[in-house]
Amino acid sequence: MLSDAVRRYGRVLQVGSQQRSDTRFRFACELVRNGRIGELKTVKVGFGRDPFTTPQQSTPPPEWLDYEMWLGPAPRVPYIEKRVHPQTGYGRPGWLRTSDYCCGMITGWGSHHMDIAHWGMGMEYSGPVEIEARAEYAKEGPWDVHGAFRINYVYPNGVKVICADNRKNKQGVLFEGTDGWVYVRRGHIDANPKSLLRSVIAPNELRLYRSSSHKGNFLECIRTRRETVAPVEIGHRSNTACVLGYIAMRLGRRLKWSPKRERFTNDDEANRMLTRSMRSPWRV
Repeated sequence: MLSDAVRRYGRVLQVGSQQRSDTRFRFACELVRNGRIGELKTVKVGFGRDPFTTPQQSTPPPEWLDYEMWLGPAPRVPYIEKRVHPQTGYGRPGWLRTSDYCCGMITGWGSHHMDIAHWGMGMEYSGPVEIEARAEYAKEGPWDVHGAFRINYVYPNGVKVICADNRKNKQGVLFEGTDGWVYVRRGHIDANPKSLLRSVIAPNELRLYRSSSHKGNFLECIRTRRETVAPVEIGHRSNTACVLGYIAMRLGRRLKWSPKRERFTNDDEANRMLTRSMRSPWRV
């Protein structure tokens, strides 16, 4: 709906996928897209996982918080500080670890790294056709998003994407081809053979969108009306892959997906999980 609205009204939108404005990530994807590692076979994506917590007592909301507005369309539940945002001892807010509001790290760091995986595969306007996943979940406490996990995706071009917590896969994105590999994460790039790092993308080869400043690119595109480096539909597709992984983790069975129709083709229960009911009077 957001993507459709941006197109309908000619708006400029930049998704916060800042890695697209990092030279290392762009160069890694250009190497892959231009065949420097041969035929791409597998992409491995790794990032952290959220911790669990013990059961928590509810308390009255603090006076400075409009808790009813904070909940918005989500279910009405008693206020628990750790569910909303722990004020001490935790860097990440509790709502990122609560399934009423978020899917956990799969849609947190996952949306950033899956975006790079899509960029390198040339699948940024598509999505997987098969998804199978497993995950661990807390047995108690308000933080109920996934812990350790692994998701296996298959894309229309036959490439397999393995997305897992960083005890299984290294933090970042690893592209594996028939003639070598390229690995990239924030602040670091590596390759085999090492000569790939000295490779030069020729003028007649595929060159990806160049942005050296994510915020600067957004402002420039507001002035020029040019498409941003991380436009709305690309952001939607990156996040969609993560949500599909989340649904597969919850159901624990193999799912088939149509990137064109944006529906599961073999599972009615999974299709029902693509939307959530909204608490009155909220609606979209």
